[in-house]
Amino acid sequence: MPPGFLEIAHPPASGLAYNGEGGLRGNTGACCQLNSNRQKQIVEATKLRPKTKSGEPFFAWRGVSGKGRLDPPKRAVLPSRLPFHQRKSVSCLAVIGTIFTLVSGGQSSEKTGVPGAAESIPTATQPQTDPRSPTLGTPDHEPMRIVLTATESVGTNPIDGNRAFRFLQQICALGPRITGSTAMQSQQKILSEYFKKLGGKVHVQGFRFPHPLDGSTQKGANMVVQWHPERRDRILLCVHYDTRPQGDNPRVPSHQRGDVFLGANDGASGVALLMELAQQMPELQGHYGVDFLLVDAEEFVFGDSPPQRYFWGSEYFARDYVKNPPEHRYKKAAVLDMIGDRHLEIYQDRNSVWWKDTRPVTKEIWSVAKKLGVNEFIARTHPKMRSPIRDDHLMLHNVGKIPTCEIIDFDYPKFPVNRYWHTADDTPNRCSADSLAKVGWVMLEWLRTAQ
Repeated sequence: MPPGFLEIAHPPASGLAYNGEGGLRGNTGACCQLNSNRQKQIVEATKLRPKTKSGEPFFAWRGVSGKGRLDPPKRAVLPSRLPFHQRKSVSCLAVIGTIFTLVSGGQSSEKTGVPGAAESIPTATQPQTDPRSPTLGTPDHEPMRIVLTATESVGTNPIDGNRAFRFLQQICALGPRITGSTAMQSQQKILSEYFKKLGGKVHVQGFRFPHPLDGSTQKGANMVVQWHPERRDRILLCVHYDTRPQGDNPRVPSHQRGDVFLGANDGASGVALLMELAQQMPELQGHYGVDFLLVDAEEFVFGDSPPQRYFWGSEYFARDYVKNPPEHRYKKAAVLDMIGDRHLEIYQDRNSVWWKDTRPVTKEIWSVAKKLGVNEFIARTHPKMRSPIRDDHLMLHNVGKIPTCEIIDFDYPKFPVNRYWHTADDTPNRCSADSLAKVGWVMLEWLRTAQ
């Protein structure tokens, strides 16, 4: 519970929810809030006249919380001037409404992210291994199908979240994928072969950059995978596939950061999702061709004091795109980072909303999520994050002049500490097949329908 709030011993029938304005609000109850200055709560109830010919409510109530938010009171008392039989009728209706709310609201207490969605049920038989999947380990998850049962049918999720999660596990099994390391080279080889088998056109873009500590020359390698290269108008999906050399989250005590940073969410989740999306790319219909961009040396840093440069791979790609313009043009782009969190909440990045050329891209993606019922895409900026995210979209947009939206869940598990971020706790068990399936579905549908 956030500090400065009252715990309600007897909540209203429909339950309580955080109202985003500094208080707890019940759907049919009063707004209860502890004002840290006055240490009191204000609730007013105002009676209105009976229903008029214009169709106004028979009676209404206005509750005023400590911050001026309008809310209904916890209990409504009917105007005494009404005849007895009318008061009894309205009271019966109120009781029936409360019972209906309890019954309908209690049917599902789990957060599924999809209103009315059925739980993902694994099949009872052993999954068949896709011959096109990399053989890095033994799969230990069953295939998953997410089927919507909402009033407006939007179809079945074609993204296999469990297969994507197996990709994530198998990438992490290589160990830390630090730029230039043996594990990174193994990952590059596996990914290149995998994408080629599915029909992707793979290009490795090598570059050099100075080591941040001693200035020695380091080698990095971006990977570009083209789908439907004949289409000149293209969409770019970008992830980073390197891991930080060490866990160094400054908000976590040094003895809790651990020695090995696997980067399951921060690194492997984006790569795993592209591997799963690749299964859908050969048959992708739509106006745009699609390029996958896996950038190297996104965070080849050894601490932030003194400040060190990030985003070497995306900066090189963006500068080369401007200096040596290809025949195709990137009309839109999205950066996918940290999208595997078990408790998925993806707010809109501030730059992705502020940039005039990128704002329509952001609206498109979140509109697709709304249509699919993927409520983990929240159509507003993070309420506690006052600064924009610094990620590869800065280079693609500011240097490459590509409208680029950032898609990231920076509550890992909770902002601002982000206990698992840049620590040894960023492991596969902190990630979820369900999250990968939902993000993949939104991205695939966006690619199909983008105008």
